[in-house]
Amino acid sequence: MEETIITSVQNAKIKHVVALQQKSSLRREEGLFVVEGQREIEHCKACGYEVVETFWRKDEGERRKDISSSDILVTSQVYEKMAYRGSTEGVIAVVKCKEHSLSSLLLPPSSFLQKQAPLVVVLESVEKPGNLGAILRSAEAAGIDALIVCDPLTDMYNPNVIRASIGGVFCVPTAVCSSQECIAFLKEHGIKILTAQLQDSYEYYDYDMTQGTAIVMGTESTGLTNQWREAADAHIRIPMLGRLDSLNVSVSAAILMYEAVRQRNVKM
Repeated sequence: MEETIITSVQNAKIKHVVALQQKSSLRREEGLFVVEGQREIEHCKACGYEVVETFWRKDEGERRKDISSSDILVTSQVYEKMAYRGSTEGVIAVVKCKEHSLSSLLLPPSSFLQKQAPLVVVLESVEKPGNLGAILRSAEAAGIDALIVCDPLTDMYNPNVIRASIGGVFCVPTAVCSSQECIAFLKEHGIKILTAQLQDSYEYYDYDMTQGTAIVMGTESTGLTNQWREAADAHIRIPMLGRLDSLNVSVSAAILMYEAVRQRNVKM
């Protein structure tokens, strides 16, 4: 390849990558985000995302054979300026965002015929990117049909979401919408709404999750809003047998997802 090497942290391309890492408003405005690491970039490509530019740390790029003429080499100093994480295999990509509307969310057709009941996770006003990423990672592992983020306080392409999801953010079908829109969508498709809450609830393993099911989680600090409590078909809780009265939301979501998997006799 004909090498293009960027040596200055003041280069416009480098400043742009750094800004995309830091500013959710810029990510939304330009429809671009940043992915770090060979594994995450491969997951991204495999799930149909379009890579716009790839930046390789010079030492890493020179030893690889899969570098194209459109890729850019950067010095170690420049790479460190761009990288959000400490160890990312010497490669960073700028990628186009996907649409995450409810209208673009396609559950398996058989789900609507109830031959294979859909399993959906809903998060209301998730605020910590690390929690969203961890839930996406568990959702991908459990084979969840979709994750719907309602009234979010963080964006899907926050660097910490990508980091914590280990590529799950690219693989799990995801929609972002209001709670009102989500409730209407679930009811339209005959998906039962199970809200995770302490009040007026019973143990999660006592509810049949083999039918079309949406597991709905709120924030750790305030829980779910009344509109979800009132729309629910059932309220479920995870028994707390110690002195504390709550679990991390990502841990709770994983427990509930895998209970649904267990009930559906999915071979893991």
